[in-house]
Amino acid sequence: MKIGALEAGGTKMVCAVGDETGKIFERISIPTEMPEITVPRLIEYFKDKEIDALGIGCFGPIDLNRSSETYGYITTTPKLAWRYFNMVGAFKEALHGLPVGFDTDVNGSALGEATWGITKGLENSIYITIGTGVGMGIISNGRVLHGMLHPEAGHLILKKHPSDVYEGKCPYHKTCLEGLAAGPAIEARWGKKGIELADKKEVWELEAYYIGQALADLILVLSPQRIVLGGGVMHQEQLLPLVKDEVKKQLNGYIETKEMEHLDDYIVLPSLNDNQGILGAIRLALDEMERG
Repeated sequence: MKIGALEAGGTKMVCAVGDETGKIFERISIPTEMPEITVPRLIEYFKDKEIDALGIGCFGPIDLNRSSETYGYITTTPKLAWRYFNMVGAFKEALHGLPVGFDTDVNGSALGEATWGITKGLENSIYITIGTGVGMGIISNGRVLHGMLHPEAGHLILKKHPSDVYEGKCPYHKTCLEGLAAGPAIEARWGKKGIELADKKEVWELEAYYIGQALADLILVLSPQRIVLGGGVMHQEQLLPLVKDEVKKQLNGYIETKEMEHLDDYIVLPSLNDNQGILGAIRLALDEMERG
């Protein structure tokens, strides 16, 4: 069986072909430009690969309500050229009705880890990517959590640190997790990119305060069995231990479980060598085939 996988990000689109065991045969990366430029290039890649299904993990927000007239569309994205673009429809038409699985890019990463990675075998887990933005995928009772929309927990409203005078980057909420802790917020607050601030302890202590606060809230609400932290900001090796310390501090002993006693196994980095998104797209395709 050959499965197509598309990780549709805001800056690049990663196309791959793999199989049902999670083996990846080939991949390419295409810059994300206007839909009329990018989508034909994506279709061109997949159309002669003899794939049995395609899975798409896509930047959002997207419409995942199968009874909606705009199911499969990218909706209110800040990338104006992509607003209300029919992502699923474009590929279904071009690939002659092939099954097309569809979800957010971060839900795809959560699925990849849950199927082949560090959250495999767990019924409830969270995958968070902290980079240019903050996205969150939630696996609940073995399934990706959807509701009215898909979770947008990257926009959890946070309490500001008493010493932080930065107003927040998010145009909607200012002081949400994305507005206070994503890469652009770090750069706007400190005047340099995170990679240039690696030796500034105060930068990462403040970052950990906000990530830790969000994780404490998520632990109290969702009670996940493991939390995976991905994205470019988490490439700062000094950050993860600070986040764990902050989670402990913010929960203040209220939750007593074996997971809380072993935070090194509970709050972890991704395990699939940056393939989690592509592998999640493969899983989305397989699930769509099962739906018939």
